[in-house]
Amino acid sequence: MAGMFRELQADEIECRVSQIVESKKGTGVILLLYKNARTDSTLLDDTVGEENWQCRFYECKGNLFCSVGIRINNEWIWKDDCGSESNMEKQKGEASDAFKRACFKWGLGKELYTAPLIWVDSSDCEKLSKDDYGKWKCFDRFNVRLIAYEDEEISDLVIENSKHVVVFTHGDMK
Repeated sequence: MAGMFRELQADEIECRVSQIVESKKGTGVILLLYKNARTDSTLLDDTVGEENWQCRFYECKGNLFCSVGIRINNEWIWKDDCGSESNMEKQKGEASDAFKRACFKWGLGKELYTAPLIWVDSSDCEKLSKDDYGKWKCFDRFNVRLIAYEDEEISDLVIENSKHVVVFTHGDMK
């Protein structure tokens, strides 16, 4: 079953600010790449067919788990994982996270974990500032413009800001 799912395309990958770093070298943000539950559903539909996968949720020791089953040779094979609450819409976020994590167990989006450290300098951020308590906040949006893979790992990556200005490159892509 290795390699059942294709690697994610640029428009299927989202970026979020993981951390804001202030150091002697300057201030900037570190981005993480992620996929959403709609991307996972679409990939499952496209790869195994709508009728050949399903998911179910259950609670164990106070944690919400999702189990994703795929019919292989007329037998249902299940892989599970639990989710964590999000800052907004806690239950929905927890269910979505559990689903995405269970899908990862099937290999959906595993290549995202090969991403390089994505550093965006503060000069490339428009909505980066300190709040009233002196804590950095960033409300910028970033997008994956281009991505390429070699041996199931990200080899080339281009990230742009909301104004389509390139703020990060990795590999040979420009």
